Amino acid sequence: MNNKPELMKLRWLGAAVLLSMYANTSWGFNIDDVAKQAQELAGKGFEAPKSNLPSQLRDMKYADYQQIQFNHDKAYWSNLNTPFKLEFYHQGMYFDTPVKLNEVTATSVRAIKYSPDYFNFGNVKHDPDTVKNIGFAGFKVLYPLNSKDKKDEITSFLGASYFRVIGAGQVYGLSARGLAIDTALPSGEEFPRFKQFWIERPKPQDKHLVIYALLDSPRATGAYRFLITTGKDSNVDVQSKVYLRDKVGKLGLAPLTSMYLFGANQPSPVPNYRPALHDSNGLSIHAGNGEWIWRPLNNPKHLAVSTFTVENPRGFGLLQRGRDFDKYQDLDDRYDMRPSGWIEPKGDWGKGRVELVEIPTSDETNDNIVAFWTPESLPELGKVLNFSYRLHFTRDESALHSPETAHVKSTLHSTCDVKQSNLVCQPDSTVAFIVDFVGPEMSKLPQNTPVTPQVSIGNNGELVENSVRYNPVTKGWRLVLRMRIKDKKQPTEMRAALVNGDKTLTETWSNQLPANE
Repeated sequence: MNNKPELMKLRWLGAAVLLSMYANTSWGFNIDDVAKQAQELAGKGFEAPKSNLPSQLRDMKYADYQQIQFNHDKAYWSNLNTPFKLEFYHQGMYFDTPVKLNEVTATSVRAIKYSPDYFNFGNVKHDPDTVKNIGFAGFKVLYPLNSKDKKDEITSFLGASYFRVIGAGQVYGLSARGLAIDTALPSGEEFPRFKQFWIERPKPQDKHLVIYALLDSPRATGAYRFLITTGKDSNVDVQSKVYLRDKVGKLGLAPLTSMYLFGANQPSPVPNYRPALHDSNGLSIHAGNGEWIWRPLNNPKHLAVSTFTVENPRGFGLLQRGRDFDKYQDLDDRYDMRPSGWIEPKGDWGKGRVELVEIPTSDETNDNIVAFWTPESLPELGKVLNFSYRLHFTRDESALHSPETAHVKSTLHSTCDVKQSNLVCQPDSTVAFIVDFVGPEMSKLPQNTPVTPQVSIGNNGELVENSVRYNPVTKGWRLVLRMRIKDKKQPTEMRAALVNGDKTLTETWSNQLPANE
């Protein structure tokens, strides 16, 4: 009796079962792998990162650090059929602790090893033996964003938990962060850092890149997944799992960091050929109840913190409204091309508040603006806090807003540019704000539409004039507020919106006149 066919059938069935078992338990890397490490870290005491930099690299000036450039012909993945390439940042200056980088493939995870051959050190003196295993400070991603023939830098992860992303026709401006702790509290801010990254190797036709990150700090750990999608506007889908290892005074989720030196709302105190110098000029909030709020930014003389209580926010962000080059006049830094950053929460975030922190600065190299969401209640120590959101980097701010709600086009600040009854502007210790509202639906209203203002001024201000008129240039309406300040050592809060009968036509303009002394 010949049993060979039966034996072959058994072997085939056995192979099929093994193949099925392999398919059902196939290897894969995801955020849970990072979260496991974050949770384990949260259960231990914090180990401060140690610098391995030799003194000649730690004590270097910024201009010297700029000389250490990545050799572009050695870009990671340069020999693979993928549109994305990686380049790395060398340690130096205050980037003095190594960051671990890993590549995730379909079957494994492997470390991306440091080599000094990746870099051109220029005129920077260094001992080759001391840097041969020093490690990376961070990395950047290249992609043919604006042209098929050129790889553009589209994102950068460098320093603490900071990262920046741009879309087509944009240049770097504001930054995002993984987490903010105790920002603007007297105890001092804690800066969590991404200590390790895992970067998925993209497929040939991919237009997105997946990056995982492990966050660590004295009082928090976290696991992050970033799905970066490129295009006219670049988006980052952020999934995070945060664990507290100790109590915090304030936890800032989805933080954005920007710069505001001067602008229309607060002109330069000294002559400057640039009318405005800022990465962002306002905070926009879309509250859970549907209200839109716009807060123009300031460069105050003293630290200022503004709080907006919001339940289940639909979105918030630091925006750069106004794209005309004439508003900036800077051919080198192109502030007109810097993106707005908009946070779109996924799911309900519950009760909490959006906070805006404005820090005095005299230099555009200092980021002095921070905005974030802080929840009303925090998780127990060691318990996971899940939150996800989409981060938009865009130059099309109007697309973020509801077309039926007019938004603030500009806020102008003056001490005496509003004509008084004798048609002459004479100093009378008042200040004025001129606010232009525009929008698609507002532009359709007849010029004689009875538009009226709803205004409230804090206790430190006395309202002297409150008027609104049609603006034929913008096809919107202009609000003029003139007030007298009681105590210049104190800030003055004000809010305004335009209505037609019982219908609100505009977002809420919420401004603060900082203390002048």
